[in-house]
Amino acid sequence: MAAIGDRGTVTEASGFDAEADCQKLREAMKGAGTNEATITEVLAHRTIAQRQRIKEAYKQTVGKDLADDLSSELSGNFRDVVLGLLMLAPVYDANELRNAMKGPGADEACLIDILASKSNTEVKTIILAYKKEYGEDLEEAVTGETPGMFQRVLVSLLSAARDESDRVDEAQVVQDAKEIYEAGEAEWATDEDKFLSVLCGRNQHHLLKVFVAYQKISGRDIEESIEREMSGPLASVFLAIVKCLRNKSAFFAARLYKSMTGPGVTDSVLIRTVVSRAEIDMLDIKAQFQRMYGKSLSSFIKADTSGDYRQILLELCGGE
Repeated sequence: MAAIGDRGTVTEASGFDAEADCQKLREAMKGAGTNEATITEVLAHRTIAQRQRIKEAYKQTVGKDLADDLSSELSGNFRDVVLGLLMLAPVYDANELRNAMKGPGADEACLIDILASKSNTEVKTIILAYKKEYGEDLEEAVTGETPGMFQRVLVSLLSAARDESDRVDEAQVVQDAKEIYEAGEAEWATDEDKFLSVLCGRNQHHLLKVFVAYQKISGRDIEESIEREMSGPLASVFLAIVKCLRNKSAFFAARLYKSMTGPGVTDSVLIRTVVSRAEIDMLDIKAQFQRMYGKSLSSFIKADTSGDYRQILLELCGGE
């Protein structure tokens, strides 16, 4: 989630009335059972900023925390979506990262999805949110849960120091492409440091030209070389960086597809992607999904989810 984008499926509700929405939610939780349809009707069609005003109105008029009340009334995936919608964008990301590092081992895919797709400013706001919410340093948490070079790539992303200008040095483009080739395909052992310094440091405009130069030098796309030279979470994080630089909407379309194919649905990935991108670029993600897989995102959601969980995801994705 982030500030309202012009490619999101969730936009500001016209005639917004926080107090009226607050009352609807209160009524939906009264008596035996909960009216999930009303909760979806309200929260799936309000922006993050509007949901914050609903939370404030609820606390003022009811004297209780809306998230707490909804958490006690709901369950399962539907509850996870609803609680995610009530959070500010960096708080949601911080919460996802926190959950990814609970228990034995880390959920590397979650760490990668979030940190490889964010701008410097977004990473900095997540770091601040993590500190405020949990009283801990995010970098220390990550280093405590991840090993080796994978850890170093994540720490580099957390430094939020990538060049974000539009400057392109043509001579440096060729040099970077040659050095990556020599660090990988041309050597018996891969020099992962060179991949880190180039892929985590250079700006998008520069790197897109590096990828073209690399293909000319090596005869392969950079993604293919990463898959040949590396494995596990290290390969995954470098691939995510490259794919987000090339086409972020295509990256998330692929994550959604993978979450709904194979043995079972990976609900955490599905929820995180829909909740976090609905207000930013879900229109582009839906279009990419259709182009890449020949079917609509909505058709996959309908086939692989059910009940109120299905309905709120469909609403957040703009229906058909």
